[in-house]
Amino acid sequence: MTKKDIVRIISKELHLPRKEAHKAIQKTFEAIIDGLKKEGRIELRNFGVFVVKERAPRMARNPRTGENVWIEAKKTVVFKPGKEMGDNIQSYQSNSQKSNEKKPQNLQKRHQPPNKN
Repeated sequence: MTKKDIVRIISKELHLPRKEAHKAIQKTFEAIIDGLKKEGRIELRNFGVFVVKERAPRMARNPRTGENVWIEAKKTVVFKPGKEMGDNIQSYQSNSQKSNEKKPQNLQKRHQPPNKN
């Protein structure tokens, strides 16, 4: 799903012109970014928490060349879903796994964990 898809859904459900829905969504994103810059944390009840975390400097490897590369410390944003979102996602995953059980093995998604039989 992209921002364009979200704009379309909001526009349709709230009977707003797409330009107005886009403006509202863009302002929401800007407010979240500004809040993270100022506070370092945004908590949205029943949705989740965005937190700015410092990543330690580390040695990594360039996968193309195999060369070791030093990566400086940097800030990154971490999202932890709220309970309600987590519960909704879990029930969705359970339902999609049940539908995959009915499909032949070669049509199931490759990234699913193997059965524990």
